[in-house]
Amino acid sequence: MASEQQWKIPPIVQELAAGVQTPPSQYVVGEQDRPDLVAAVMPEPIPLVDLSRLSAASDDPYPDEVAKLRSALQSWGLFLAVGHGMESSFLAETMKVTKGFFKLPMEEKQKYSNRVNGREFKLEGYGNDIVVSENQTLDWCDRFYIIVEPESRTIHSLWPTQPPTFSDTLREFTARCREVVTLILANMAKLVGLHERYFVDMLDKDGVTYARLNYYPHCPEPDRVFGMKAHSDASVITVVLVDDTVSGLQVQGGDGVWYDVPIVPNALLVNVGDVIEIMSNGLLKSPVHRVVTNLERERLSVVMFYSMEPEKEIEPAPELVDEERPRRYRKTNTKDYIADLFETLARGTRAIDRVKI
Repeated sequence: MASEQQWKIPPIVQELAAGVQTPPSQYVVGEQDRPDLVAAVMPEPIPLVDLSRLSAASDDPYPDEVAKLRSALQSWGLFLAVGHGMESSFLAETMKVTKGFFKLPMEEKQKYSNRVNGREFKLEGYGNDIVVSENQTLDWCDRFYIIVEPESRTIHSLWPTQPPTFSDTLREFTARCREVVTLILANMAKLVGLHERYFVDMLDKDGVTYARLNYYPHCPEPDRVFGMKAHSDASVITVVLVDDTVSGLQVQGGDGVWYDVPIVPNALLVNVGDVIEIMSNGLLKSPVHRVVTNLERERLSVVMFYSMEPEKEIEPAPELVDEERPRRYRKTNTKDYIADLFETLARGTRAIDRVKI
């Protein structure tokens, strides 16, 4: 039993990075899957979309901005959003409190552990992702994962009291991201021929927003270890505050080649989730992405995942299924799909492949 628990509960990577010169074998990927730290040059840049010019409330939004959004979603499944209304000082504060949490003493962070009695894994809290196999390749990453919306689903005891401004800052970031998501989803729906509230209404008052704060310590052998292995998100949509001091995020192009996602100060990264790919019957693609590590520098990110109510069904919109566009995905529900995500992520596969027809 002791040996079983040992592989199921990996060490905190932040502590590991401070004490080893070679990553333990369970973090090292096979030679054929090694990270490419010098990614290929993008055939076309990821579009920068100015949300202030992309007003769903306007009868005549800037056509060039709509075109850039369409190009981004069709080419990459993600884009960099500017004009989102969040001041650079506020984004800096959000990143500052995130870093402040991970710099707390271990005994303080363990108050929010995602282990029950030090053993049983739970989704929310501080620590590592679930380990389902003794042979699983682990990610060089610690995370803090909590539900931030709706209020009825939040577990207040998991909200850190340190740094002192952590909770207020994260709540404000949550509220402001919600405005961004509402605007983007309305425009995405119109791009695929649905009424503009179609995707927005899927995230009703019972929809769940998860915040995931990621900490990627420096890694002594970044060419053998991933910060996070390749995956796509099980969300409806994802918004990311990316570290603008060190790169690490890579996206897979349609050609199967990996490309670095560029750093644009004060921009938010927005990507389509698997749910939108399913509901759009494949018209919009959920991008496969991963994180590489850095020899000398740590990296952080703040990620907001927007999901539907747990019992709500996920399937292609009837308006997007016909003889010319046959149904490409089976019906599932949010709760089961999120459970599949963690299982497939641990095994290096994709949950969406399980529902493709």
